[in-house]
Amino acid sequence: MKKILLFILPDLCAGGAERITTILVNHVDRDQFLPKLLLLKKAGLYLDMLKKDVEVIDIHVYKIRYSLFKLLKAIRKLKPDIAFCGYGELNAFIAPFLPFFKKTRFIARETNIVSEHVVRREILFFYRFYNNFHKIIAQSEDMKADLIENMRIRPEKIVKINNPIDMDLITKKLSSIEKPGEYFKDKKNILAVGSLNNRKGFDNLLKVFSFLKSLAVHLFIIGEGPEKKKLLELKRKLALDNVSFLGLKKNPFIYMKHADLFVLSSRYEGFPNVLLEANACGTPIFANHCKGGIDEIIESGINGEYAAIEDHKKFSQRILKILKEKERYKDLRERTEKKYSINNIFPFYYDVFNSLR
Repeated sequence: MKKILLFILPDLCAGGAERITTILVNHVDRDQFLPKLLLLKKAGLYLDMLKKDVEVIDIHVYKIRYSLFKLLKAIRKLKPDIAFCGYGELNAFIAPFLPFFKKTRFIARETNIVSEHVVRREILFFYRFYNNFHKIIAQSEDMKADLIENMRIRPEKIVKINNPIDMDLITKKLSSIEKPGEYFKDKKNILAVGSLNNRKGFDNLLKVFSFLKSLAVHLFIIGEGPEKKKLLELKRKLALDNVSFLGLKKNPFIYMKHADLFVLSSRYEGFPNVLLEANACGTPIFANHCKGGIDEIIESGINGEYAAIEDHKKFSQRILKILKEKERYKDLRERTEKKYSINNIFPFYYDVFNSLR
């Protein structure tokens, strides 16, 4: 008999947690599991990517803090065998109540370095109950260590699983022969993708590009977020004609494919999917050496490089060096598929699911 596997998220707006959950919902084995998706609000770019057989339950709540009663009521009604909770703050809020669901096994997929990401005391309070989850998936060694050392999670509860990427979807999205109209033919086009918030460190990246103003190098940033106005003001202050904000794009993979380099400027991460996706599009990557799996993803000189972005001038010089040596980064798509494809990552998830029977 198939087990009901309920995935829980706030919504399906653009983000790493939403992207990975969409992949899991779409590709989990239908012979073993009946996948359902419970959303606080039915919204987001990834809704169009869901397979037609996925039942979506919308409980019409627009703030996580107000969702608890309706969320717990929905879980009790649906009676899932396994509930997969894919968003850190939401996971924390329901953690104290999990012992009341005797027949459901709960998995938390943590999304960030918690000690860096969570600053509100009321949320940190709920993390005291995180050990109520039957299993907790950490995306990287950095995240696993943080959960054990700073959040007092029992080591036996944690399983490290790197993120999968949907190579078939990326191949489909790259089938267009059109190049991004915004890209320059006579310049090196550098791409960054992410929410415009403090964690993504775009303020540092703009300062890096202040050292590249006189060169034929242009930065394009895909994303929206609360710090957009602040970043546009910084761009004006630094007189950066070599930086463009593109907003959200339904197909960022085309931009990745035709970029000369992909740059990640985050202050911390969980396990940045965009680095895997850029490599899967055949583009080398350059990242700030922050916590969150950077050491696991980047093999220096093989698929990219990393360095401390706080030294803005030196980081800009490394960008130029990588651009000159771009030809050394070969077989990026094949390497990425071999390590992070659904076929290679999903068995680790099935091991977790089957261990909870």
